[in-house]
Amino acid sequence: MNKKTVLLIGVTTLFLCSSCSPKKEKPKTKPPVPVAVAQAVQKDVPVQVKAIGTIEAYTSVAIKSQVSGQIARIHFTEGSDVEKGALLISIDPDPFQATVSQYEAALAKDQSLAKYAREQVLRYEGLLKEGIVTRDQYDLLQSNSESMIATVVADRVAIKTAKIQLGYCSIRSPISGRTGSVALQTGNLVKANDLSIVTVNQLSPISVTFSLPEKRLGEIKKAMTAGQLKIEAVIPNEPGSTEVGTISFLDNAVNSATGTIKLKGVFANKAHKLWPGQFTDVLITLSSRKNAVVVPTQAIQTSQQGEFIYVVKVDNTVEMRQVTSLAAAGEETVIEKGLAAGEKVVTDGQLRLTPGAVVEAKGKTDKGGMPRGVGGK
Repeated sequence: MNKKTVLLIGVTTLFLCSSCSPKKEKPKTKPPVPVAVAQAVQKDVPVQVKAIGTIEAYTSVAIKSQVSGQIARIHFTEGSDVEKGALLISIDPDPFQATVSQYEAALAKDQSLAKYAREQVLRYEGLLKEGIVTRDQYDLLQSNSESMIATVVADRVAIKTAKIQLGYCSIRSPISGRTGSVALQTGNLVKANDLSIVTVNQLSPISVTFSLPEKRLGEIKKAMTAGQLKIEAVIPNEPGSTEVGTISFLDNAVNSATGTIKLKGVFANKAHKLWPGQFTDVLITLSSRKNAVVVPTQAIQTSQQGEFIYVVKVDNTVEMRQVTSLAAAGEETVIEKGLAAGEKVVTDGQLRLTPGAVVEAKGKTDKGGMPRGVGGK
């Protein structure tokens, strides 16, 4: 084999080996992570305290009979609204009317006897001066006349008492409110001041009772000194709908067992959306925090090191920033440290992010709010 043949074989082998070697692949770049963003804004934020309250009737009256007798008629239906002074229940008045008539007859009789006794005194007064009758006879007639006058007075008092008892046969509502279930029906016998026949609850206005930690007592007292303290009650089963009222009661002592102070708010409740016995969320506005930095609450994440937020930088990469939050105000949270107004933060899609990741905002971002077209969490 000559040198040319050997050289040709070598070149061919080298070419074949070079063609079989793997080609180097270019490194793949990760696509941007789609996220929702919002801008941190600076504004005045109300300082609010949240509590769970119990709705109670402003006034609750248990209707009882003040006399014993038989129920003649019930003038309302269960669960109906009644006005103050409305006739609710009638007790059979006949026995009480008979008592009134009896006392009136006794009064007429005693008035006649008293008149005769007075005339006797006047007649014997002249005879005493003439010496025809003795002083003892005159004094006896005088005493009898005074006794009959006292009897007439007692008869009048008895008639007045009997008429009061007769008036109790008509049971009227002492307040405007709503009736509950009726315990006794027409024809039942009732005893004076025994069982409650029905309960009337005043629903407008209405009260909400709740408790707050004693550490808030100073703020509450300060806010109440400045004027009426505003309070909002969330209407049950109507998210976002509230009833506005004022604090009407602050207990005079802290409950040492629970470390809380009891308060009560009063609400107009004209639409009767708040109902006794229900639970409701209560928001108390104590003051206003000026020029606070706020972000949507869903932007705040929690790790073992504490709270953090993904901040979008100018080059569309994200930075994990430790922050300190103060309080939530609706769907926003106040940031005390770690963030400045105007910075963009991620509000949705944080689970796919790592520090330095490139992001792409989905939807159009409103200044200081959620992106349009993105519902958020």
